[in-house]
Amino acid sequence: MGRSPKGSITIADVARAADVSRATVSRVMNGAATVAPEIAERVRAAADRLNYRPSDLARNLSLGRTNMVALVVPDLGNPLFQQIMRGITNASAAAGYQVLVAETDEDPLAEADIAVEARRRCDALIMVSPRLAEDRLLDLLPEVEPVILVNRPGPPDVASVAVDFGRAIRIVVDHLVGLGHRRFAYLAGPPGSASNTDRLCSLATAEREIPGLEIVRLECGSSIEDGYAAVERVLESDATAVVAFNDLVAFGLLARLNEVGVAVPADLSVAGMDDIGLSRFAVPSLTTVRVPQQGLGELAWRLLHSQIAGSASDVGEVPDLRLALRASTGPVPQATRGDAPVGPIRWQQQGETFVLRSEAGLLAHYEFGRRMPQVHSPRPYLHPVRTLGGHPLTEVSPVDHRHHYGASLAVAAVNGTSHWGGRTFLPGRGPTLLTNHGQQRSRSVTVDGEPGNSLTDDITWYDEQGRPQVLERRRLSGSLAEGGWRLDWDSVLTARYGPIRIDSPATVGRPGAGYGGLFWRLRCAEATVVLSERGEGADAAYGSLSPWLAFVQQHAGAVTTLLLVQRNIVRPWFLRAAEYVGAGPALAWKSALALQPDQTLSLSLTALLLDRSINPTEASDLAARLRRP
Repeated sequence: MGRSPKGSITIADVARAADVSRATVSRVMNGAATVAPEIAERVRAAADRLNYRPSDLARNLSLGRTNMVALVVPDLGNPLFQQIMRGITNASAAAGYQVLVAETDEDPLAEADIAVEARRRCDALIMVSPRLAEDRLLDLLPEVEPVILVNRPGPPDVASVAVDFGRAIRIVVDHLVGLGHRRFAYLAGPPGSASNTDRLCSLATAEREIPGLEIVRLECGSSIEDGYAAVERVLESDATAVVAFNDLVAFGLLARLNEVGVAVPADLSVAGMDDIGLSRFAVPSLTTVRVPQQGLGELAWRLLHSQIAGSASDVGEVPDLRLALRASTGPVPQATRGDAPVGPIRWQQQGETFVLRSEAGLLAHYEFGRRMPQVHSPRPYLHPVRTLGGHPLTEVSPVDHRHHYGASLAVAAVNGTSHWGGRTFLPGRGPTLLTNHGQQRSRSVTVDGEPGNSLTDDITWYDEQGRPQVLERRRLSGSLAEGGWRLDWDSVLTARYGPIRIDSPATVGRPGAGYGGLFWRLRCAEATVVLSERGEGADAAYGSLSPWLAFVQQHAGAVTTLLLVQRNIVRPWFLRAAEYVGAGPALAWKSALALQPDQTLSLSLTALLLDRSINPTEASDLAARLRRP
């Protein structure tokens, strides 16, 4: 018999060709073991001759299954739920399942009926952050088994996967407390949210454990509109920081704060939760806690699939939480600090980074640069660096130069590899984007000194091919000085892997562009005055061998001074004060700097941070005292 088009062949055709009943063909196609082997072989041969393939839908219906799972979520507009859904759909597709999605629109009264109807159409159910009251949820769960809960604990016989949102919000609280904040506003989520309850319990614990901490709890919700509408109540609370239920609430809050003229974080710090994809694009970029969104969905599917298959499965654990530190949080505003004691200055480890603190709050944050894009030449850097009054004097990845990162050791070219970031100057072509960006990787960090005020970082510099170029030992020390505090940066570079040539654009044909070395990028201000031994003004200081350089800046309601002092060898100053504000001693001002194998290069720079202005005479006197051993 010739082959027929697949679409025209039915189970009846196969039954006639094999001289058996349709029920026998169905049992063979479904893998039943009750059919005699010779008959089963005859049926399969007939099906092959006819090019017959059984319908997946018909087979599933005959077996009492659909190969579909139902997913019920409160709000499909929430990116957190979208990412959980993506994790579930991607993981289930690999097992041959499809997902039916239903939304409750944050309505707990309709949630049970929606869940039951979805479950009737599918083999199993996943409920994400259900808003049902506890007693109604317990009544529902036996009716919709097998079922998995996401971000909501259930009874012992119902599996669930969840983020520890109590711990997540404590991460935010500890961060804000470290910045000096003691009165927070919490914009609470939906009343039926179990994760909101976890947050509230954790906040109550924090109030008991942290002296002087006050938390104002404000009813809010989970949407951008809810955050937007909460601004007046937030301002009436006299809080210096706000913790939002999620990032969407924080987005709405930031938008309205901008409209009413409240500066974030200068007047009010704002933190969110979840780290959805748009968080780093908020204005300002949002400090939040990274929640494993797709990972939750994948874990939920693996747990559910093991139940459907009737097998045990090691589904793994929910990935750890960590703070995504961005620009929306800062120190408590100056006016609320009072006469807070400064106390000793010491380095402390905070997660994957290190922070320099006093009793007045955070003074400096040391990042390892592991999340910097390769085109920025990843490297460890300091940001933020603040005065004792809490005013930040560093900037990271600004619009004008995305590859500027606070205070860092950034060199335009080391044997042709860029440790500066961005474009490279080429003679005859000008600044050109090349794939020549290296990176500096920390190998080990230790804290010593008394009382732990010095941090030592052993760093290897690598070229764009991943080959080691230079070894660096970096020491960062903080201490109180001259009514402010001083930061001493000392680096020793060793040409351990062969000869080294350090260049700048100036050494290859771009006049005046001798940048590269210890570089300090400041924030722009209402007004900036540059002082040096050569007089007042950027032109006088540019390229000079002045042993010191000062930026006196006028901010909204405050004046700060950053005094930079070269303690040992004095090199020419590269600086900008108009298009942006930044400066550093240049290693290759007009000619390249060469190191022979195993030769060392010592670099030292002291920064004095003050919450006041100084004049040239005082700057000179301060610099002289700072240069003394």
